[in-house]
Amino acid sequence: MSTIIDDYITTLTPRAKGRIKGLAKLVITGHGSVMLSEEGARTGDEAADVVLSASDEVFRNILSGAQNPVMAYMSGKLKVEGNVQRALKVSAILTGEG
Repeated sequence: MSTIIDDYITTLTPRAKGRIKGLAKLVITGHGSVMLSEEGARTGDEAADVVLSASDEVFRNILSGAQNPVMAYMSGKLKVEGNVQRALKVSAILTGEG
């Protein structure tokens, strides 16, 4: 497993645990995927209700608060496929809000 993916799992598990229904996938371009569910974060690449795709740099900037996820989406840095309401929930998890 990639150290980069391990970092995401470590950071996102406490943020996601108990906060998301269904399944969300983060595709970190060139590194792999992280699945988010009610149990937390883990590696995986299965179908999900919502898929967010971006570079490692964009996701790290979102996680640190340096990049607003909505602005990243509007500028084309963050791609979203699937359930938009789940995407909003995932963005709150990524930024540590709520």
